[in-house]
Amino acid sequence: MPFDFKKGEVLLIDKPKGWTSFDVVNHLRILIKRNLKIPKIKVGHAGTLDPLASGLLIVCTGLMTKQIQTFQDQDKTYTGTLTLGLTTPSYDLETEADATFPVDLLTPVLLDKARLSFIGTIAQLPPIFSAVKIDGKRAFNYARKNQDVKMEPRMVDIKDFQFTSVRLPEIEFLVHCTKGTYIRSLVHDYGKSLNNGACLTALRRTRIGNFSIDQAWSIEALKELITTLGHEMEETPPPPKVEAKAKVE
Repeated sequence: MPFDFKKGEVLLIDKPKGWTSFDVVNHLRILIKRNLKIPKIKVGHAGTLDPLASGLLIVCTGLMTKQIQTFQDQDKTYTGTLTLGLTTPSYDLETEADATFPVDLLTPVLLDKARLSFIGTIAQLPPIFSAVKIDGKRAFNYARKNQDVKMEPRMVDIKDFQFTSVRLPEIEFLVHCTKGTYIRSLVHDYGKSLNNGACLTALRRTRIGNFSIDQAWSIEALKELITTLGHEMEETPPPPKVEAKAKVE
């Protein structure tokens, strides 16, 4: 078998929009158990990708789950779209807009000056609608109950922040950053720096370290692969039994 999921595999998966990272892990675990007759197997992902985002997710199986931290520590690259002139509590489209702003006075010079101010090492507050743990609970659990919670800032390094298209109120961008960076927070803070507002409206992770989205499996292709491997196992005849010879005294 070209794949040994129990011994350990590193799978690059193109996570669809609308799936959580756990959805992908759970789906893969079920596929392996059902098709390859492996009753118990470790499966984990190396870095959460928001449900409204798509793109590269590294999933490890078996003994390779011990390498998850190594992959989590690597730089990430994202492409996406931000929309100026509005904010939401979640900093993306998971929640409704809570404020709007005019954008007609935002000039190319202002937009670019604000962009450049975010390149380098910056302090960033994670969104309250995030999986950050506070007193043993995920921050989004507090947020969805409208409970106030204090988010602690973290230092992140924005190595590149480019605009690839500017058609106000929308801006398409590319970000290369270190682990732990929240692109939603970057977008939100960018809007604040303009005395305006900004909301993340699309996001796609295209690279983790040296791994590219071009190398990734779609969920459908991975399902087909594992199903095919299961059929091949069923069709492979068991090895012939070797009868023990009688011991000659």
